[in-house]
Amino acid sequence: MTSDAAPDILRTVDLRGERAHGAELAQRMPRVGEDMPDVRPLVERVIADVRERGHAALAEMAEKFDGGAPASVRVPQGELARALEELDPAVRAALEEAIERARVFAAVQLPQDRTAEFPGGARVTARYTPVDRVGVYVPGGLAVYPSSVVMNVVPAQAAGVESLALATPPQKEFGGLPHPTILAAAHLLGVTEVLAVGGAQAVAALAYGVPAGDGQAAIAPVDVITGPGNVFVATAKGMVRSVVGIDAEAGPTEIAIIADDSADADFLAADLISQAEHDPRAASVLITDSESLAERVRQAVTVQAAETRHSERVLTALAGRQSGILLVRDLDQAVEVADAYGAEHLEIHTARSHEVAERIKHAGAVFVGAHSPVSLGDYAAGSNHVLPTAGTARRASGLNVLSFMKLVQVIEYPREALAEVAPHIRALSDAEDLPAHGDAVDLRLRKG
Repeated sequence: MTSDAAPDILRTVDLRGERAHGAELAQRMPRVGEDMPDVRPLVERVIADVRERGHAALAEMAEKFDGGAPASVRVPQGELARALEELDPAVRAALEEAIERARVFAAVQLPQDRTAEFPGGARVTARYTPVDRVGVYVPGGLAVYPSSVVMNVVPAQAAGVESLALATPPQKEFGGLPHPTILAAAHLLGVTEVLAVGGAQAVAALAYGVPAGDGQAAIAPVDVITGPGNVFVATAKGMVRSVVGIDAEAGPTEIAIIADDSADADFLAADLISQAEHDPRAASVLITDSESLAERVRQAVTVQAAETRHSERVLTALAGRQSGILLVRDLDQAVEVADAYGAEHLEIHTARSHEVAERIKHAGAVFVGAHSPVSLGDYAAGSNHVLPTAGTARRASGLNVLSFMKLVQVIEYPREALAEVAPHIRALSDAEDLPAHGDAVDLRLRKG
């Protein structure tokens, strides 16, 4: 099926005769092509340079990539306060509301310590503790992302992280300081360590730390790095993941929508465009069993895309092989296709949206009904917008409180309980040809 109005956007893929399932079906989903340049050699050099030369390397890279090195890599507290004082009151109110809602949702994610009890008074406790120090990266580039400050910082704070550094690129137009809206958001959240450093070099500095020098304060290494970024940032995060925890190597944003003939085509078009606005490589996918809805959506997209500010970027994304309309037999197949796709954002626009949403297993976030657009989750739903991309929602979760915590297992066995399992320990240790394991238990029982 094609459209005379706009044959070059939202290509149609007819899956009504498709019989593949699960992982095989997932391989047939539209995805962004692997046509990005291999930046690993460059990123390797950046990381090595930061590790070897510290602040001198950071200053040179700021001059090269950001148009000028900041006077101080660590942003002075007075600049954070000034940014908040000068922030548009409407933007401040919006950030405060987003922070409050994010904190409410983060609070319900906190795990409870629980204890399993065994005969003889044995106890094994699952205890959750936060990491000590987190690094959050907030990009510059095509847009300003104070919302990413909220989404990354709030769950870390809720987890109980005591030390947090926020890295964001210096901006030439602001005298080497990061964008003031980013600074204001950080100050609202009580973040005091804001580093004017961007790109792969920021990831290197956070992962390995930077000693004091060249008139700059030391940057202590972190345990976990989170936050979005371009291909250089994503590649750097992948390269340091043996040293620190990372949230993900995020790809371009994506939206999938399950819709039947009852859906409002204008709403669907607006939401597909809203994600295409992020990046020419963003993915916008409609999954529907209605050919007539598909055509209405394509026509609505054509009209709305022509009127939006970032029309060229949007049209490029919608014409890419990562975007399209997937025609399915019925809603059962729509759910199967959506699970195979594993969308970062999945909207449900059907006659019984709640019932369909309950059947979804694989998505970063599910938006249910006509009045729950992805834009809501990007800013003020209370949910987190740092979500798995490129199909990784089939195995991974979005950023949450547990991203900043780990499970500590606490084992407490009195003598009687140890004696009860001692024969099993001996049998297994001998079977593995590790007899000293069993000896360590038997010794305790002999000595009483």
